[in-house]
Amino acid sequence: MPEDQRQDPEDEFREMLRELLSGNSDIDPAKLASAAGLPNDPAMVARLMSQLQGAMNQDGDGTNWGIALEQAKTLAANSSKPTTPAEQNAQQQSLAVAALWLSEATDISALTVTPRLMTRSEWVTATMPVWTQLAEPVAMSISNALTDVLRQQAPEEMSELIDGASKLMRNIGGTLFAMQLGQVVGQLSAEVVSGGDIGIPLLGTSGGAEVQAVLLPQNVALYGEGLDIDNDQIQLYFAVRELAHARLFRHAKWLRLQLMTAISEFAQGIRVDTERMQELAQDFDPSNPEELRQAMVSGALIPPKTSAQLAALDRLETMLALIEGWVDVVTLQATTRLPKAGAIAETVRRRRASGGPAESAFSTLVGLELRPRRLREAAAMWQQLTDALGSNRRDELWSHPDVVPESHDIDNPAALIARLTAPEVAFDDVDQAIRDLLDDSSGDRPHENADGSADEPQS
Repeated sequence: MPEDQRQDPEDEFREMLRELLSGNSDIDPAKLASAAGLPNDPAMVARLMSQLQGAMNQDGDGTNWGIALEQAKTLAANSSKPTTPAEQNAQQQSLAVAALWLSEATDISALTVTPRLMTRSEWVTATMPVWTQLAEPVAMSISNALTDVLRQQAPEEMSELIDGASKLMRNIGGTLFAMQLGQVVGQLSAEVVSGGDIGIPLLGTSGGAEVQAVLLPQNVALYGEGLDIDNDQIQLYFAVRELAHARLFRHAKWLRLQLMTAISEFAQGIRVDTERMQELAQDFDPSNPEELRQAMVSGALIPPKTSAQLAALDRLETMLALIEGWVDVVTLQATTRLPKAGAIAETVRRRRASGGPAESAFSTLVGLELRPRRLREAAAMWQQLTDALGSNRRDELWSHPDVVPESHDIDNPAALIARLTAPEVAFDDVDQAIRDLLDDSSGDRPHENADGSADEPQS
């Protein structure tokens, strides 16, 4: 065939995929959805096919995160139940009381934006920009690794086809990953009770307006099911926790940037295990994609963390533990009027230690644990600081990143308290010491002879 009449490799590859997606192949679309980590639901399978067809015609190169948002909002909407005006009014009253109680426990100033009540779908929309920021490095790594493996595994006569279709493969890989992320975030929307429930700062703007604090009334109500605790106490407790978390991030404006920087440093080192992906490609059975699905949802494709990642993760975990520990202590201090505050706090600690199913799915998908391991130790440190120094001095430690406690302070709160309570050296003494040092080095002092006598100054 003349060169100018040969089919473009990308078009040829696109035609192969079109045959697959139109059902003209031996691969069951439901099994393809299963391989992507999605449930075997006819509507979900149809959506997957539609999204993959859209990826084939996508002009850009990379992940279309709008797919993740659409997937998550669909799941959230399907599980949402509207709250009644009476329930919303009760939650708003809880927030008003919580603000008063919290002001008795900390001098960190109140919020400048009225806290919002959100549905699950609204929470998904407000938080998805941060979720995609966290997932972007893994999505890129998986898409690039998929292209590399196909290039290495393909026969020599297909190399031109694979090279010409690399952008298309990245788009399709990115689409599958985006749908998985949407699935996880959609599930998370049924687990979280507030904007700060995950620990990391997820809120930014929603509908063009700034969002500082959020409660999800439907999930707060579900949280109390099975507990022998009045719902109004649970509402008040979570209102105090959310306001404490939001106030801290508004007060310490540097905190969000420091957290996201630590997350970015961790994410930069994420790579996909190409050898493991090669093994999956060699052994892949289109009629039984369970092994591929297990590899993707178990985190097997993400290799062990590097030393740089471990260092970044240690900084991140320390900061998250400090934040959550402070919130625990301040919430306990502000909810002394609640008879069941201690019982609610214990359920929160147990839930946080185990994490929910969707949170575990996010951990395996992105390779990032969201729950700090040293939270109890950090809370104990903040409590000792409160007892020894008072709330004002405790909260002053959030005024600047250079004075916030560190990992070794969590290990030894007594040393931190001793350092903070040590008498400061008077400025006059420091000033005199500097003057003496300058006099010694200026050369104006008389020269001392070997016998200890001093030369007379030259006239």
